[in-house]
Amino acid sequence: MASDADQHLHVETFLVSAGRPDRSAGSSVNVPVELTSTYAADGPVNYARSGNPTWNAFEEALGGLEGGRALVHASGMGAISAALSLVPVGATIVAPDQTYNGTGDLLVAHEKAGGTVVRVHASDTARFLAALESADLLWIESPTNPLMDVTELDVVLARARELGVTSVVDNTLSTPLLCRPLELGADVVVHSVTKYLSGHSDVVLGATVVADTDRGREIGERLLRHRTLHGAIAGPLEVFLALRGLRTLSLRFERASATAAELARRLEGHPSVSRVRYPGAGAMLSIDVAGDADAAERVCDATRLWLHSTSLGGVESQVERRRRHPTESEQVPPNLLRLSVGIEHVDDLWADLDQALRTL
Repeated sequence: MASDADQHLHVETFLVSAGRPDRSAGSSVNVPVELTSTYAADGPVNYARSGNPTWNAFEEALGGLEGGRALVHASGMGAISAALSLVPVGATIVAPDQTYNGTGDLLVAHEKAGGTVVRVHASDTARFLAALESADLLWIESPTNPLMDVTELDVVLARARELGVTSVVDNTLSTPLLCRPLELGADVVVHSVTKYLSGHSDVVLGATVVADTDRGREIGERLLRHRTLHGAIAGPLEVFLALRGLRTLSLRFERASATAAELARRLEGHPSVSRVRYPGAGAMLSIDVAGDADAAERVCDATRLWLHSTSLGGVESQVERRRRHPTESEQVPPNLLRLSVGIEHVDDLWADLDQALRTL
């Protein structure tokens, strides 16, 4: 956990200063990468599946950023799996009717194992509130990936808390710079650290964050036990790189978000775009091209700066037709392109996207 003094820092300053070693003469500015599988007896950790000082530094920084206590996991899916493990087989989960497809696959597996999943449109607050009456766990992704639908987090999370329903928010797309779900009543925040937090498309990591309360610490212990027993642990080098990437999150996200807003404005009314899906903030948007799936693929093939790839949140701008993946939700139109806006100059990105769209 960050100190009280750290909590009063501006976020840009906190990102640079958090998770540093203690200052002493000759000390390192950065936490080192500790490469060991085991430790001498009678210390706080005896085996590296349970802990690592490099993890601790990243967890301190992310926990302070979200206002809670963080755990790093081997991947975003590792973090999602750990969060979904909080409810038993047969439980009722309320979730958006369109989520990240990896989450969707796990929800289908939950149903096949005898559980119930109640799917609600992300923006339908009334149906969320009604569904919570019989729920064991609430899963929220806002905005949704890739349709960019938004949920009234404060209203839905408050009702879940009143009913004692465990709530999880995937905060990957918003990042803690736009939203801190723990402050709105969420029990668990999930991140694919691979995306904006690390920001350079060079690591695969995930994280969970819980509140620093009695309930939060109890949930955190369960998540830690799941991580330890299932072995979904992160490599120290990857965590070191993620912490280094976190230092520039504010700069990267500010630039990318401003560019995304401008691109969304320019795309409205474009003759080759039938719909712009932009949640009003952040660095992600999706567009429906005027045409079919083949037309959308041609746009991807015609870009030169935009990287045709399946991830998001890196410094490079990325574009992808999401329905090319067999597990993607059928609610996602075949002609939808998801755009992850990077930190390049807006005019260069626009020129490349515009020329690609005009090939249709």
